[in-house]
Amino acid sequence: MEVFQVFDRPASQVFYSVAGRFLFVESSDPELRNLIVELFAGWQLTPVPEPHRSPDIRINFFCGETPHEVRSDLNYFDVADGGKCYTDGADFYLVLGKAVIHLQNGTPVTIDVSLSDLPVARDPMLARATSFAVCAGLRRFGLCDLHSAGVVDPHDGKGVLIVGPSGSGKSTLAVRLASAGWSYLSDDELLLSLVDGAVEARGFRSFFALSTGQEGDPFKHCFEPDTVFGARRTSQVLPRLVLFTRLSNQSDSRLSKLTQTETMMRLIRACPWATYDTSVASANLEVLSALARQASAFDLAAGRDLLVPGFASELLSRQN
Repeated sequence: MEVFQVFDRPASQVFYSVAGRFLFVESSDPELRNLIVELFAGWQLTPVPEPHRSPDIRINFFCGETPHEVRSDLNYFDVADGGKCYTDGADFYLVLGKAVIHLQNGTPVTIDVSLSDLPVARDPMLARATSFAVCAGLRRFGLCDLHSAGVVDPHDGKGVLIVGPSGSGKSTLAVRLASAGWSYLSDDELLLSLVDGAVEARGFRSFFALSTGQEGDPFKHCFEPDTVFGARRTSQVLPRLVLFTRLSNQSDSRLSKLTQTETMMRLIRACPWATYDTSVASANLEVLSALARQASAFDLAAGRDLLVPGFASELLSRQN
């Protein structure tokens, strides 16, 4: 994902470009601004000179201020990890713990992120709220976010998506493949878009994050695969294989071919905002439908054999 940052603006303001879309990011607090810039540094950023046009998306961060009051006439539904989304079908509020995110459609798309307190470094809630704000804005420009790892087969250049929730083994599998010489997009989140009728996948962050293995520890061990394994990061790829992974606790892994209908249903479950975000649901579903037609898909019951060096690479290279 190509991202540009402009340095000649005031200290609390930064400017980025993601897949050709410009984001203007502003913070009311210099310390919060530094936390956001540090967070974005893991999302594949490249500094550039002055931007040539107005932003498509404006994201404003506020800290220690009274958050926007959620209108009482809005419909609402629960989202993962205890969040709630309030919407009238166009604009919406998302409440995530101590963060309130308010998106307003327009030119530019405006997103206000209100935090009750200044987060600490590496606060998972800041990362989640910021990631949601960025992805919500990008969905309005045909970029659909998917909770998935992305790797590229070194033998034929085939793009492989490894889809699954946290704890399903997708990051572990991506690490095994990267260590075997596969290039990578991301181990956790991708952006999908239609380019000349084909679905293209881009990575959303540059580093990998694995659980520390310590019970109750919310933080993860983060590292750059290109530094650890010499793996090459790829900016985008056309996916040809989609794996929906889950841990089987068995010795042997099992692959089961999925139909296009089954693939589409699983993609919608893995990408709930494709339907939750009703103002752009049609475009998001079009991207997922095209992916279901473009790529072969399998259910992967991941066994312990995937931990054997070289086995995962050999297994997936055989799939069409």
